[in-house]
Amino acid sequence: MRPGPPDPHPDIVLPDLPRKGRGAVSNPTGRYEPGRRVAEDDGWGAPDEDDLPPFRTTVAYDASRTIIARNQSPDIPFDQSINPYRGCEHGCVYCYARPTHAYLGLSPGLDFETKLFAKPDAPALLRQELAKPGYRPALIALGTNTDPYQPVERGLRITRGILEVLAECHHPVGIVTKSALIQRDIDILGPMAARGLAMAYVSVTTLDRDLARRMEPRAAAPTRRLETIRALAQAGIPTGVMTAPIIPALNDHEMERILEEAAGAGAAFAGYVLLRLPLEIKDLFSEWLQAHAPGKARHVLSLVRQTHGGALYDPAFGRRMKGEGPYAQLIAQRFKLACERLGFNRQRWRGDISQFRPPVPEPADRRQLSLFGD
Repeated sequence: MRPGPPDPHPDIVLPDLPRKGRGAVSNPTGRYEPGRRVAEDDGWGAPDEDDLPPFRTTVAYDASRTIIARNQSPDIPFDQSINPYRGCEHGCVYCYARPTHAYLGLSPGLDFETKLFAKPDAPALLRQELAKPGYRPALIALGTNTDPYQPVERGLRITRGILEVLAECHHPVGIVTKSALIQRDIDILGPMAARGLAMAYVSVTTLDRDLARRMEPRAAAPTRRLETIRALAQAGIPTGVMTAPIIPALNDHEMERILEEAAGAGAAFAGYVLLRLPLEIKDLFSEWLQAHAPGKARHVLSLVRQTHGGALYDPAFGRRMKGEGPYAQLIAQRFKLACERLGFNRQRWRGDISQFRPPVPEPADRRQLSLFGD
C-alpha cells in the first residue's frame, strides 16, 4: 500500500511571543487542569507581536472568610501576613507567587498578571480578627505574595483600608512594595512610624530602565522607586531596600550600585534574595530569557543550577532564599561588605506590640445595616 499525499495543513504549534506591557511570554495551562492549551497554525502563518489579541486586566471579587495568613517558615522574619490581592499586574516574570494561580484553575503565566482577585472585605475581616479575645499581636507583613500597591489599588484602596484599621489599633506593620503608590499613604504610615509601628522596604531589582521594563513591565521605574525611598525616609518612616531577586549574569553586577543609590536616598536597611524558580516559574523564566536575552540564557540558568546543587530550585528552608555553593557565597560576601561600608542594618527594627488595643466594636445598629450594604 502506497502512502498518501502529505497533510497540507499539519498541526504546527505556534511559538509564544512577548506581549507589550506583560511579563510572561506564555499562558501555560495550570498544573491541576486535566487538559493542555496550545496555539496552532490555522494556515495563515504565525502572527507577529502586533497581531496578538491583548490580554486585558480583569478584577474579580475574592470572597475570603479570613484575611490574616500565618506561616511557620524558619527563614521568614514574620509569621502573620495579609495579601489584599491575588495575582499582580506588575507582571514580574520571576515572581515566586505565580504558581498560586494554579489553585484557582488559572495559568501562572499571563493569567497571573491579567486575571486579578481583590479582597474588598479585607479591612472588615481584619477588624473582626483583631477583635477576637484570643488574638495575640505580632507584626503583620503586607506584600509577601503580591504587591499591595499594584495599579488596581489606586482605585480600590483596599491596602489603605487595612492600614486605617492597623493604625486605629496601634498594630505594627511592615510593607514590601515596588510601587511609588505607597507615598499616597504617608499620612497614615508617618504617624504610625513615629510610634514605632510601621516600616517599609522598596524592592529595586535593577537600575537599568530597559531591563526593568521587560522584566517587571508595570512596576514603577527604577528612578521612581529611589524617589519613593527618599520620600518615605524623609517622612520619618524606617525604610529599607530589597535587592531582589539577584539574577546571575543579568543583574548581579548591579548589587553594589543599587545599595549605594538606596543609601543615598535614605534607606537604613537592606536585604537580598537569590532568584527563586519554583514549579512553573522555571519554564516561564526560561521562556522569558529566550525571548529577551537569548545570548545569556544558558549562562544564567547554568549559574542558577550551581546555587541549587544542579537543579533550578531547592525548596529547603535555609537554602531556598540564598542558595549555596561558590557563586552564592560570593553574592553573600559582596552584600555583607557593601552593607558594612554603607551603614545598613546597624539597628534592628521591631514593631512595638505593647501599644496594641483591640478595635472598638461597631454599634449593633451599624452591624445590622451593613448586611444591606452602605
